[in-house]
Amino acid sequence: MNDNRKRLLLALVFTVLLQFSLPAQDKLKLFYDSPAADWNAALPLGNGRLGAMVFGGAAREEIQLNEETIWAGEPGNNVTRGKRAVIQEIRDLLANGKAREAQALSNEAFPRAAPENLDYGMPYQTFGSLHLDFAGHDQPKQYYRELDIENAVARTTYTVAGVRYAREIFTSFDDDVVIVRLTASKPNSLSLKVSLTSPQLVHRVETRANNLLLSGRSGSADRKIGKVQFTGAVRPILDGGKLEVGDDTLEIKEATAVTLYVSIATNFKKYNDLGGDASLKMQKRLDKAAKRQYKEALTAHMQLYKKQFARVSIDLGTSAQALKTTDRRIHEFASASDPQLVALYFQFGRYLLISSSQPGGQPANLQGIWNHKLNPPWDSKYTVNINTEMNYWPAEVTNLSETHEPLFSMLEDLAVTGQESAQAMYGARGWVMHHNTDLWRITGIVDGGFYGMWPMGGAWLSQHIWQHYLYQGDRKFLEKYYPVLQGKALYYLDVLHQDRSGKYLVLSPSISPENSYMDGGVGVSAGTTMDNQLIFDVFHNFLQAAEILAKDGQLCDSVRQALAHLAPMQIGQYAQLQEWLEDLDRKTDRHRHISHLYGLYPAGQISPFRNPELMEAAQNSLTYRGDKSTGWSMGWKVNWWARLLDGNRSYKLIKDQLSPPEGETGQGGGTYPNLLDAHPPFQIDGNFGCTSGIAEMLLQSYDGNIYLLPALPDALPNGKVTGLKARGGFTVDLAWQNSVLTQVNIHSALGGTCRIRLPKGLTLRGNAPMTEATTENDNPFYKVNAIKKPLVSNKAQLKGIDVPATYLVDFKTQRGKEYVFTVEKLRVPNP
Repeated sequence: MNDNRKRLLLALVFTVLLQFSLPAQDKLKLFYDSPAADWNAALPLGNGRLGAMVFGGAAREEIQLNEETIWAGEPGNNVTRGKRAVIQEIRDLLANGKAREAQALSNEAFPRAAPENLDYGMPYQTFGSLHLDFAGHDQPKQYYRELDIENAVARTTYTVAGVRYAREIFTSFDDDVVIVRLTASKPNSLSLKVSLTSPQLVHRVETRANNLLLSGRSGSADRKIGKVQFTGAVRPILDGGKLEVGDDTLEIKEATAVTLYVSIATNFKKYNDLGGDASLKMQKRLDKAAKRQYKEALTAHMQLYKKQFARVSIDLGTSAQALKTTDRRIHEFASASDPQLVALYFQFGRYLLISSSQPGGQPANLQGIWNHKLNPPWDSKYTVNINTEMNYWPAEVTNLSETHEPLFSMLEDLAVTGQESAQAMYGARGWVMHHNTDLWRITGIVDGGFYGMWPMGGAWLSQHIWQHYLYQGDRKFLEKYYPVLQGKALYYLDVLHQDRSGKYLVLSPSISPENSYMDGGVGVSAGTTMDNQLIFDVFHNFLQAAEILAKDGQLCDSVRQALAHLAPMQIGQYAQLQEWLEDLDRKTDRHRHISHLYGLYPAGQISPFRNPELMEAAQNSLTYRGDKSTGWSMGWKVNWWARLLDGNRSYKLIKDQLSPPEGETGQGGGTYPNLLDAHPPFQIDGNFGCTSGIAEMLLQSYDGNIYLLPALPDALPNGKVTGLKARGGFTVDLAWQNSVLTQVNIHSALGGTCRIRLPKGLTLRGNAPMTEATTENDNPFYKVNAIKKPLVSNKAQLKGIDVPATYLVDFKTQRGKEYVFTVEKLRVPNP
């Protein structure tokens, strides 16, 4: 054998051995064989308050940094005053059939961009970046980087001149700082320069007492002055070597190991209070963290993080694709079986929610907590006509209930600032917000009289309060947030009025988010289907909460009267679920928002077992719109098809989403190399939507029962999941083989009846007696609110849908007890 063939054979053997030696078979790691080429390939870390994007460069490492309260602008609401009469005029024009004139007036009264308007929302902004420069590391060998989502740690390793260099980085859940650990396999081999940069117009970098500091002020936008003061510091702790301090850099020479502690803080205290001391808060965290040994800090961080993450495990099978780098797996997912990537993608969504939303902090925004710009796409605000809500769809079902708390806290604030909007703009009690908000809790119209004329953001957000209660059964929680629910009911009670026919109470003016029903961009309307569905839920949630807490009897009577006069859902001429009160849908409409399917998901107003005709109409609407769209829209479609009990179509949407984006902007969706969702550009909601969609394929509990494996796709015939949550405080473990349920474990936190929907031909045998259910579920968390029969156009051609043959079984549970069942096939007697 010649030398060239020997070298080739050795290289092949080394490659194979390297593949099997890497942690590639660890299901909970993203890994790569090269540094990030750009921000969309960097690896996200976060502890709810601090975010970091790790690039993994050998010669130059960049760790881009965020702090959740660095937003442009200053406290203040964006309520447009003196417009109440104009809103009434728009309402009158719509009532008289003059939709074009109504839209023109809405655009004129609420211009999208004009020097004099208050149509703003402030952008979320970056702090800056930490840079580590290593001379002579330009050509590393055996390069490897990973994001370990089981422990929330990013790692990079490579070899230069026979020395193995390693970095370990995490955003500590315990110490509330970013910690960077640098080591080398040979003593005294670490030499590097440490620097900080920021794109902020007002900032300063300096050194003080062996620390590197960056301080500054957030940006100004739309006539609002940037008043968030921030400060951050890097403190190095050396094992050997020497530290040299420059004016604006630190240089470390010939160390064996280095730990960098990065602390960042702002003067933010509350949406209307910037009286905090950024420097003092930063310094306290830094001093406390730096006293701790690295291993102790790492262990404490992992323990706290895993208290949330480890509650759910999922195994969907393996394939040879798991040995490949994550970016390669995304490229090949459309053509190669890779069930392990689906499981990783599911858990990555949970990882992102834990990392970007923690009690005491801000909710996850349009990019979670990760943003490297001063003016990010859509300002990285809270867009509440779908995106913010989608961020929290996994919170309850994937057992991350506490990540929901920042959203509830924001709702308390919005219920205050929204009173100003309700009174000034609509002359109504209660509170209202439109389709955007930000750190300052604005509640007025953003993005003008087309996109912004939608007073329903609070209606949708408030659903999360009720859903949390249904999962957790916490009466004290419901008592605390009852005023938020009450305020929404009051607002809609005041603004509803009769439609043109005189038959229904409707909301006007409004829109079906971002869509239009006439050429020329006419979208403003009265009584849209989504509005009716949302108000239906607002009223029912309020009534049930008031009954539980024994409050507001007289108000409840008024709400019941209004509820009885809401318009029903309607099936139009194309056998579609109508989007508007009138039959204006077009079969050629491919719009990314399919808002009128809110009633299918996340609401539970449409069910194949209760109202199959609405299910068919919803399916037709979804089919007409098509699959390919923006990332968040495809994430929503995964959930819709799961509710339609079509697991194969849900899985097809996941395959569409788990593919590289087709461009930098557009409507194509996709996934970046770091598994973050592409709108494109990056929005995080698609990640959360797909995670909830995968859960929805495996477990549903919205329809008065727990439905096990309701939409299992053919591509995932064998698997196991533990720790999913169902309404009523039930935690569910499932296993299946050959697409058939084999094992069920259910833990009851609250007690009460557990009702399960099973395919006919299967039964459960275990440590609780089963009875077939014949009446309504007596578990109060499974109450199904009555829906009016839909109105059906005489042009509609309904074909009927196939509803699976299932039956319901009940068993009684005790608080704190676990129930274990195996699945058996029922014997069918001979004829």
